[in-house]
Amino acid sequence: MSIQAQQYPVFQPALRIITNITNAYPAVVTTSFPHQYKTGLIVRLILTPGWGMIQANQQMSDITVLTSNTFSINIDTTLYQPFTTPSTVPDNLQYPQCIPTGEVNSTVYLATVNILPYGAV
Repeated sequence: MSIQAQQYPVFQPALRIITNITNAYPAVVTTSFPHQYKTGLIVRLILTPGWGMIQANQQMSDITVLTSNTFSINIDTTLYQPFTTPSTVPDNLQYPQCIPTGEVNSTVYLATVNILPYGAV
């Protein structure tokens, strides 16, 4: 393990592009490829205009992993505008994202497990 890796550990859970969010409670988020998240992770949703469901923008929630590409969030989106994908995506339009921000304190799992190799730092 390198000295840099010891001083500056890598927070593994990376942001993921969102391809769908259901209008439900709890809402189910689908990512564009496997998210590698664990139940108990807390994510922030970044939803820019053009994708719908703007009411959920900047909301945070802990997640429950359902499949490799889906997880549920503790946000009631039943009355939110539906999530939509624009028919054409301009080059300057930001894709919707979920960004890990921490984890539920009672689990303390993600703080001790890192799946990235230290050479990736």
